[in-house]
Amino acid sequence: MEHPRMTDAQQALYALLESRHDRYNIPDFVPDDPIGIPHRFSRKEDIEIAGFFAALLAWGKRALIIRSTDRLMALMGEAPHDFVMAATAHDRATLDAFVHRTFNGADAGGLVLALRHAYTHAGGLEGIFSAGISPSDADVFGGIVHARGILLAAEGVHARTAKHLADPAAGSSAKRLNMYLRWMVRHDRRGVDFGLWTGIRPDQLLLPLDVHTGNVARSLGLLTRTQNDWRAVQELTAALRAFDPQDPVKYDFALFGMGVNGELVG
Repeated sequence: MEHPRMTDAQQALYALLESRHDRYNIPDFVPDDPIGIPHRFSRKEDIEIAGFFAALLAWGKRALIIRSTDRLMALMGEAPHDFVMAATAHDRATLDAFVHRTFNGADAGGLVLALRHAYTHAGGLEGIFSAGISPSDADVFGGIVHARGILLAAEGVHARTAKHLADPAAGSSAKRLNMYLRWMVRHDRRGVDFGLWTGIRPDQLLLPLDVHTGNVARSLGLLTRTQNDWRAVQELTAALRAFDPQDPVKYDFALFGMGVNGELVG
């Protein structure tokens, strides 16, 4: 489809982004990506919690991320919501030996208690993210800040866990939390993202910015900022809204796919 207000160069870029989105936003993407972990569940709360932990552990090689999250789900008895809501201190102690890079059992156990508080008192993960966002907000900044505050304030959460919940108010790109929100909010019937949450609109989402998406975006002229920080996330998402204002982060598939498969252009 052509956009009459676009220049020829913009039309070419739009065609490239659309073609790569179509290539990578398919069910075959799921098994080799951390999003495959929550896809193993059917209950909304299990999907939310499995996805939350998969997203928090999503740094490093994807195979290692999947292996680590698999191990964590096994420690939770393959029933993450039941574990969150009912695990005793003895049950939570089974998480003590877990480690993925700098995320350890103390982080996991504390977040189990924080999630229990969220599901008991604040509408669960959807509730704590959605409560920080109003319909007039341009993006999810307030939702991330609000959810982060709720989780870190819960009794039993270690101060060290703060480094695993990125803070956009401090300039972080919040790549993993933006990715998690993409998983939960987008719903395009392609079999990848879940679209479980209705309190946040797809046009409010921001692109999960990492090395792959950043490098490809700069090579395509979509991003000029050299740092992968919150301002870069806003700049890149704004550029992508020119191509699809209602669903700009669908192009995460295109940028990430081109980057991880060595399709750098320019």
